[in-house]
Amino acid sequence: MARLANLETEYPVLDSTVRNFCASHGIFSVEDFLIHDLYMLAAFAEQNNSSERLKEGIAQVLSVIDDMHQPWLNGMELLEDAKRNKHVFPTGIQGIDLLLGGGIRVGQLTELVGPSSSGKTQVCLRTASNVARNHMVLYLDTGNSFSPQRIAYFLGKTINPSSAQAKNQFLQKVMSNISCHSVFDIFAMFDVLHQLESYLRCQDGRGGCQMRLLIVDSISSLISPVLGSSSTQGRALMTSAGYLLKKLAHQHNLAVLIINHTVGGEGGYSKPALGDSWKCIPHSRLFLSCDRGSNNYNVSILRHPSMASGKAARFVI
Repeated sequence: MARLANLETEYPVLDSTVRNFCASHGIFSVEDFLIHDLYMLAAFAEQNNSSERLKEGIAQVLSVIDDMHQPWLNGMELLEDAKRNKHVFPTGIQGIDLLLGGGIRVGQLTELVGPSSSGKTQVCLRTASNVARNHMVLYLDTGNSFSPQRIAYFLGKTINPSSAQAKNQFLQKVMSNISCHSVFDIFAMFDVLHQLESYLRCQDGRGGCQMRLLIVDSISSLISPVLGSSSTQGRALMTSAGYLLKKLAHQHNLAVLIINHTVGGEGGYSKPALGDSWKCIPHSRLFLSCDRGSNNYNVSILRHPSMASGKAARFVI
């Protein structure tokens, strides 16, 4: 979804008068509309000298939101879409790929959950290095966790070129296919995702190397700070973030891989952070853990659209 300033060319009614009124109420983008009390906004517009113009602008933004909704698809159309576009990308980690029937699914949101040092970022880096062999990858780094050296290490373990020059060329190709952006709050993430959405609309239908994997390491680092107050705005932002990630995955055939941390639960057991409002957003949810004092990791399925919960595997990174 776009900032209001970017919509004026297509919708002249969203001029400076409308935008300034919206800005005075903390509304700068379509997302802001979704989390605002529109009845209150309309009441404030009624009190303004340009009330008719403002109400026309509000109606236009609501129309833009309606146009973003996907048309209904019947079961046969969904099946054809799944056969044509929704394949899997191997992570390059044998245990995880065997557990998931090949890898993470295109068109879906896969969440890695686990405590600190459970291998979440390492799985993301390994997956990025594997997918970037043939496709472009966008990596959103929220805590300076992205490591090009680690990706080079993973690639070095899996290739055996005939010469040092060939190895260097292959490394350059893979690394150039990975774009890393540092984002430290949820609003910065929205800005990057909007740019990605515009880029994906332009790339669809073109040949060549295309963006096929989006990684957010980690989503909980961005969302947790906005959930700290009693206001409903934080939950609305969280829902908007989940909606946008799933929309990008489905419409543009992306595999989306996100990290979520854990918090203390009942009986001293860890549970995924972000609460019940978030847990229904990921299509698949995997729980990672590490054997203390070793390089052995465990992964289990908490939820998957086509596999039973509780299935587990071990792997080494």
